[in-house]
Amino acid sequence: GSVVASYPYDDSPTHRPTGVYSKSADDEVFKYLAKAYASHHPIMRTGKPNCPGEEGETFPDGITNGAQWYDVEGGMQDYNYVWANCFEITLELSCCKYPLTSELPKEWENNRESLLAFIEKV
Repeated sequence: GSVVASYPYDDSPTHRPTGVYSKSADDEVFKYLAKAYASHHPIMRTGKPNCPGEEGETFPDGITNGAQWYDVEGGMQDYNYVWANCFEITLELSCCKYPLTSELPKEWENNRESLLAFIEKV
């Protein structure tokens, strides 16, 4: 896990594991949507999730192009965009994939304003 808003494409023509910016035709729209979410999240907006084992990982403005972060061939985000014209971003909301129940109220507070800002863009 991490704390970042990722946008298409997740796959790249080179299939290098990481570091390839794979720009879609709607790249500016995707960045706008990702920033709408990330800019309201107290951790995501810093661009420094500080996840255990990945303390040096950074994401400018709390967003990333999927393939630049890591290449994923055949991902749902790309499939929905290419074949169904769905503008989908992926939200990584926690370093921990399975947070404790006691952590859920804090996660809600971290994400509430981001969700509202994102919904307003629809």
